[in-house]
Amino acid sequence: MIIGIPLFFLELAVGQRIRRGSIGVWNYISPKLGGIGFASCVVCFFVALYYNVIIGWSLFYFSQSFQHPLPWDQCPLVKNASHTFVEPECEKSSATTYYWYREALNISSSLSESGGLNWKMTICLLAAWVMVCLAMIKGIQSSGKIMYFSSLFPYVVLLCFLIRGLLLNGSVDGIRHMFTPKLEIMLEPKVWREAATQVFFALGLGFGGVIAFSSYNKRDNNCHFDAVLVSFINFFTSVLATLVVFAVLGFKANIINEKCVTQNSEKILKLLKMGNLSQDMIPHHINFSSITAEDYNLVYDIIQKVKEEQFESLGLKSCQIEDELDKAVQGTGLAFIAFTEAMTHFPASPFWSVMFFLMLVNLGLGSMFGTIEGIITPIVDTFKVRKEILTVICCLVAFFIGLIFVQRSGNYFVTMFDDYSATLPLLIVVILENIAVIRIYGIDKFMEDLKDMLGFSPSQYYYYMWKYVSPFVLLCLLVASIVQMGLSPPGYNAWIEDTATEEFHSYPTWGMIVCISLMVLAILPVPIVFMVRRCNLIDDSSGSLASVSYKRGRIIKEPVNLEGDNTSLIHGKSPSEVPSPNFGKNIYRKQTGSPTLDTAPNGRYGIGYLMADMPDMPESDL
Repeated sequence: MIIGIPLFFLELAVGQRIRRGSIGVWNYISPKLGGIGFASCVVCFFVALYYNVIIGWSLFYFSQSFQHPLPWDQCPLVKNASHTFVEPECEKSSATTYYWYREALNISSSLSESGGLNWKMTICLLAAWVMVCLAMIKGIQSSGKIMYFSSLFPYVVLLCFLIRGLLLNGSVDGIRHMFTPKLEIMLEPKVWREAATQVFFALGLGFGGVIAFSSYNKRDNNCHFDAVLVSFINFFTSVLATLVVFAVLGFKANIINEKCVTQNSEKILKLLKMGNLSQDMIPHHINFSSITAEDYNLVYDIIQKVKEEQFESLGLKSCQIEDELDKAVQGTGLAFIAFTEAMTHFPASPFWSVMFFLMLVNLGLGSMFGTIEGIITPIVDTFKVRKEILTVICCLVAFFIGLIFVQRSGNYFVTMFDDYSATLPLLIVVILENIAVIRIYGIDKFMEDLKDMLGFSPSQYYYYMWKYVSPFVLLCLLVASIVQMGLSPPGYNAWIEDTATEEFHSYPTWGMIVCISLMVLAILPVPIVFMVRRCNLIDDSSGSLASVSYKRGRIIKEPVNLEGDNTSLIHGKSPSEVPSPNFGKNIYRKQTGSPTLDTAPNGRYGIGYLMADMPDMPESDL
């Protein structure tokens, strides 16, 4: 309500109003702020680099799901000359944890230990980039058709998982845990910072993809309705996905709790036989051969009260489902360890595994389309290059850089990029976007533009959010993020093979340099473009659209030959197939009071649009 809807609406409206990608939009508002668009492109590129690796992991698990039993169902056996035994690393952790770290990632023990390429993940990464490239090569029209499937299919899977999850023993405990508020945690700044980060990623704020997609909207499209609808669909989708997660985690916690009860009941029986505990302590109705969790907790509480001082030496554990749910993993561990483990207990587990990882691949690709669009559209709009060629080059370059993520130490680089390449730069980008529209373009003028586009005045709620509340909250989040980074030592959780546990390692010096470089590189375009245009370091007299498109309010020349027009590329037509432009009345701004503003044949606003700030004049004078 404070960040998501207002800023999503702002990005949609700006893209629809100015009809350009994220670079052209900010060039139009102020040439000195053109770096905002380039910064968005850099952030998109960084995110695309490691995000597609996660799609690669999902593809690997998807390909391995067509087996019964699932390959991560049991710990592997090791044979030597004399006997067969369970793999020690697996025995110390769990079958799913072992499969993730050893079979899938074949992970090294530190960031500095490369270990060479993991060929299985390299192939999966290549497959992921090929899929993205093929989907995006024809532009927004083809990706839009693919989006129908990639957006709707996950809902089908989530609903199936929710129904299946609710039928599982313990799912209600998980959902109860989900809806039980912990007010003490909600007072921590870290929670709100992570919530804001989630909103940024879920709605695509600051990436430029929203601006890129909305730039293809019709002039009079109701982008306010779109913004509210998408935001609420996103919210309810998050709730639906969380219900599924907690239902499955509740089921998993119930299984672990049952094992805990069984193991500790056996300990109590041994202690009774050895005489360490008196039989008088145990209520008569307790049957240890089929003890329930409630009965065990009753016995546990009695023993704890009677044996106050000696209780710790007995080695008994409190088996509480809430404790297991509190330990629930997040991030990659949730999808590739917790969920995979829960699915091994499902009837027809391969079917559910196939559906789950197919859903993850679809969700990943859907996010990647928006991210790549945030890179491609601004560059096409600004430099008028062919979309197909740029898409292929972008995907090839990203694949080869992405090879660092499919080394044996690649998972640590994914963590590094996830922590440092996007969150802080995105916050800065969105703050600058807000300031550019509200302070430089002008909040009153922007509200008039919205009234002209929508046919009605948006609520004053947006006026106050854009002008006061959202910038203030974003600045607070930025300060909190910087403080958090300064207070907490930058590092990662390394997998130690000998102990089969994760261990926190601080980044080496070169790792810290990489972390800082990622943040600096993402924001660097903003000051560079500002200084270049402030000091007129680049000659803008070339007459190309790239150099003049931001000169608002001047009569400029627009190239008659629209060979670089990205609409023709979107529709997959060669320049010769595109109708020759006929610059007539339709490219000029209509007289005052006209509800619409016609566009040039290329789908973008022509010369008249770039002179939109000039007083209405007869066409002959123009």
